[in-house]
Amino acid sequence: MRIAVILLAAGSGKRFSENSELPKQFINLLGHPVIYHAAQAFLPHVDCIQPVGDTTILNKLMSKLSSSKILPTVCGGIERQHSVYAGVEALSKLPRLQQPDIVLIHDGARPNVPPYLIQNIIKTLQNVSAVIPAVPVAETLKRNRDGFIDCTIIRENLFRAQTPQGFHFKPLLHIHRQVTGLNATDDASLFEQAGLPVKIIEGDESNIKLTYPNDLKRLECFMKKSLYPRMGSGFDVHAFVDNRPLYLCGIKIPYERGLMGHSDADVGLHALCDAIYGALAEGDIGTHFPPADAQWKNADSKQFLIHARERLKLREGNIINLDITLICERPKLRPYVDGMRTKIADLLKINIGRVSIKATTTEKLGFTGREEGIACHAIASILIPDNTN
Repeated sequence: MRIAVILLAAGSGKRFSENSELPKQFINLLGHPVIYHAAQAFLPHVDCIQPVGDTTILNKLMSKLSSSKILPTVCGGIERQHSVYAGVEALSKLPRLQQPDIVLIHDGARPNVPPYLIQNIIKTLQNVSAVIPAVPVAETLKRNRDGFIDCTIIRENLFRAQTPQGFHFKPLLHIHRQVTGLNATDDASLFEQAGLPVKIIEGDESNIKLTYPNDLKRLECFMKKSLYPRMGSGFDVHAFVDNRPLYLCGIKIPYERGLMGHSDADVGLHALCDAIYGALAEGDIGTHFPPADAQWKNADSKQFLIHARERLKLREGNIINLDITLICERPKLRPYVDGMRTKIADLLKINIGRVSIKATTTEKLGFTGREEGIACHAIASILIPDNTN
């Protein structure tokens, strides 16, 4: 089945704030407009998204998602039903093979629709022609008249309707073309008026529609991903070699010998990269920069650390702290520690207070004690969302 979603963004949202310059679906939420989150939620589950609303604003905003699934925006109407009809007609004008079999209709002001809910609606539409998610009314309902209780409404079998609401495309198109003069608050109402059954499935309390200012705070609480601590360790060794500069932790160290290696052999940055990759469970530096690959010959190891930083950023992680121990008899590294810390903090775009660097010896024992090379051990502590892959 081809699946489309009509994303509604034509409302003015006066209940949210009469003084707001932007409709609520364009209010910033965790770094992006509300409707951006809504569109992003559907991309993995549908074949196309049909935005409805202000064409100038929406086309520019949707382009940031960089997806060929997003169709050009069509203008909305005065009422919600008019906007849905505009979206349905736009889908009907697609080439026949691109027209959807089922259509989901979603409020652009609902940014936190759970993936499982989208899948449940799609699955249910294999057996019925219309389905909505809804949440049972838990509170006692009172009808108001002039500030006083007029009556109590029995809440048994009452539900709060949510979106996305799902429909087979052909009956949805037919009903919208037939109905005139009815201001329906949702498309299930149109099916009800036509005498067609509409299935109810369980909705989700986190699927909040941004309606009032306090809803924004609730959405932020639901949408902020829980971060969990992860740790990784790295260890690297390089032998001394003549006629090569010595680089440690991103800076050049004055010394008569350098380190042997395919790249610039910065043992400090190599161990640190391995620690970050380890915390991400993404292998080691050789996984990302194979030593047999000629393009990394004499490469500046700072680019490896920048790559590790970008991998961490892609996974939405943050560095808690780094602890690096350099092991050698000579050169004496204590005078250069502050410069190393500054360089690493700059490369990773973190506060220098999160970077610890120590230098020690092995009391003349082993290959470092014999001044044959330098070893480094690094530990990286990070925070990362628990749902990353």
